[in-house]
Parts: sequence; structure tokens; C-alpha cells
Amino acid sequence: MLGAPAVAASPKSANDRIRVGIVGLRGRGRSHIKAVHNLEQSENVEIAAFCDVDSNVLGERMNDYEKLAGRRVQSSYSDMRKLFDRKDIDAVFFATPNFWHSLGSIWACQAGKHVYVEKPLSHNAFEGKQAVAAARKYNRIVQHGTQNRSSPNIIEGVQALKDGVIGDVYMARGLAYKWRPSIGPHKTGPVPQGVDYDLWKGPAPDRPFSNLRLHNKWHWQWDYGNGELGNQGVHQLDIMRWALDLDEPTRIQSMGGKFVHDDAQETPNTQSISYEFPERDVMLTFEVRPWISNTEAGIGEEWPTHGVCTGLIFYGSEGYMVLPHYSAYYTYLGKQKKPGPFAEDPNDKIKDQPHFDNFIAAVRAGDASKLTADVEEGHKSSLMAHLGNISYRTGREVTYDPKTERITSDEQANELLTRTYRAPFVVPEEV
Repeated sequence: MLGAPAVAASPKSANDRIRVGIVGLRGRGRSHIKAVHNLEQSENVEIAAFCDVDSNVLGERMNDYEKLAGRRVQSSYSDMRKLFDRKDIDAVFFATPNFWHSLGSIWACQAGKHVYVEKPLSHNAFEGKQAVAAARKYNRIVQHGTQNRSSPNIIEGVQALKDGVIGDVYMARGLAYKWRPSIGPHKTGPVPQGVDYDLWKGPAPDRPFSNLRLHNKWHWQWDYGNGELGNQGVHQLDIMRWALDLDEPTRIQSMGGKFVHDDAQETPNTQSISYEFPERDVMLTFEVRPWISNTEAGIGEEWPTHGVCTGLIFYGSEGYMVLPHYSAYYTYLGKQKKPGPFAEDPNDKIKDQPHFDNFIAAVRAGDASKLTADVEEGHKSSLMAHLGNISYRTGREVTYDPKTERITSDEQANELLTRTYRAPFVVPEEV
């Protein structure tokens, strides 16, 4: 089939096995395979299908899984639509590039599948809104891959913040100082053997194949990715919204540029973004750096040779809280910055598994309210990244109206809330 899939049969009873397909099998996809495999015995889950547009990666993961599980995955596909046609698939996990997240999720919902989709939910604001609409219309359970919402230590830290451990919060600051080397120039040439490049492009423009299209470097090109703000930033932006009970920002300022490498990267490698919300007097900021940088508030000290300083700091009237890029939080209280309540797990730096557990539990219960990161929360946190990038790309402050879902008095900025889609891979106006 070439259009959006038909709706599948009704979900199975809670006593039946949950059969899943995993779409996108490279870096993050390997984590999905491991996490879902951990549930196969304990939660009566079965990985029934793999899908990837690169037959080489697909073959590798099929072999890897056989070694891991002692059995072959039942089916493999290059086209996700064929996976959606399977009536026995209950849920789909997406670890594709950003520009496929929303359309794949919409198609899966239309086919009657529940969805776990990696962050960011969307490549732009319009398609994120449509993904939420599809989840609601087809009554599907859709989990967003902001896994901090399921981490016990982060949950504890957020609750402590809400309970006033550092007093009244007046500022939150997210950091993404990551070691990002030059991606080099575009080198066009033949499509690698085994890669279905037309399926890879999907809803994106019809560009000739380049060495910078596949394998992570797409993050830094506007056609496919959202820069570091949409890559790493969504995690910290999501925690800010969650911890401070914020909805959608109304005033956004961003500036930056490419200040280190001379290459084909289009997104900024150095960026500063500020947000204001109508609900409360609090300032939210996010900073991106690509190269040599300092550690901050202890963040980054765990990786002294990696050039990585990624995390979040909340500032309050009675102290500050630090959440590094793993499952922990620390507080420092009073003018003397005395250590206060904290939680850490040095043997498990990043806790992914609880988020997958939570999704399967919600699917088993048939209850989306059990999700820790519902699709609508994913949309609002991804929207923050999109609005920050729109401010950067237009070179001016933008004012967003959550009621109209438009940017006030700025048609150039509003054009960046969506894109022109390549048929037949079109995010629909009516889901």
C-alpha cells in the first residue's frame, strides 16, 4: 500500500501477548531492541518485526537479535507501511530520524497501533499537533521518548522542587556543551548499496544523495533535523516544563551561529535561547556549545575527557538544584551552598528501562493516562525547540499565541511552523 494504512482490528485483551515492531535500527534503535527484549519474558512482549531502509543495518540487527534472544525476529521490512499492515502488531517503536517521527506515528495510529516515538516528537510545530490529533482520534497510547519522566531519581527530584526544597524557583538553565567535530562538506554520489534512499527521504525534499544525509549528520541540516536544541535540548526543556508546571511559551528569543567549524552544517553549533511563560515569573534559558568548554555546577565532571557538559540547573530563593545528564539530582542550600537532599545511582547513569516499562504497562492496561510522557507533553516540549529555532532563523524575537497556535504579526516566522511535504509522504491536514 502507498497511502496511509487502514485502521486495524480492536486491541487484544490484557491477557494476550503484546507484539511489537521496531522502526529505525541504528544508534537509538539498538537501545529500543535491548529495552523491549528485557520485557519479552517478564511482560509477555514479543518483538515480531524490524524495519529499516538500510538492508545492511537490518541484516545486522536481525543477526544481533538472534544472538541476544536465541530466536530470529519473525519479519523484516524496509517500508514501515508494510509493517503497519500487519494485523497482529500491537505497538510500534520509532527510532528514525526526526523528520519521520510524526508521520510515522500518525500512520501507525491510523493503523490501530500504539506508539513509542523518540524525541523530538516532530520536525516542526504543525506535524507535532497532528500527531497529537491522531493519537486522540484513534484512541491510541503514544509515549514520547523523554525518558527522564520515568526515572525514579528524576521523579524524586522534580517532586522535591515542587515541594519547595530550593524555595521559589526564579530561573532554570539547560546546558548542551557537547563535543561536536566538523561534519565536513557535502559529497554527492551514488546511493550506498542496500539503502532505499527514496524511503529514507520520505516527507523531506528531494535532494541528491550526499554523505551527510545518513547516519547522524542529518541532525545538523534543516531539512531533516533540528540542531542540538531539538536533539539534546528537548530533554532538558521537557524537565523544565514538567517541574515548573508550564504549558507553552509566549515570548522566545534566540541568537547564535557557527563559530567553530567551516563545514556544511546549517543549524547553529553555538546558540542561546530564552523563554518566558505567562503562568509564572520565571526565566528559562538553554545554551548550546560544540567544542572546548567548562564544566558547570558539577555537570560534566563525570566525563572529564569527553568534553560533555549536559544537564539542567534550577535556581531558587533558598538554593539551587542540579540535574546532570543521567538519573540523579543534587541540591545546594543557603548562601553557604550546603549539600541538601539528593539521589543518584552511580551504577546506572541513564535509566531508559523504566520508560519502556511504563509504555508497555499503559498498553497492557489500555489506559493512556498511565503514561509518564504522553504525546501532548512531547508536542509542547518539542514546540519549545521549534520556536527557539524559528527565532534564530528569522533573527528576531517571536511572540507565540497558544490559543491560535500562531506567531503574532510575523508571516515569515509562521511559515516555519510547517513545511512543504514530498508526496506521497504528506503529513495530513485531517488525520
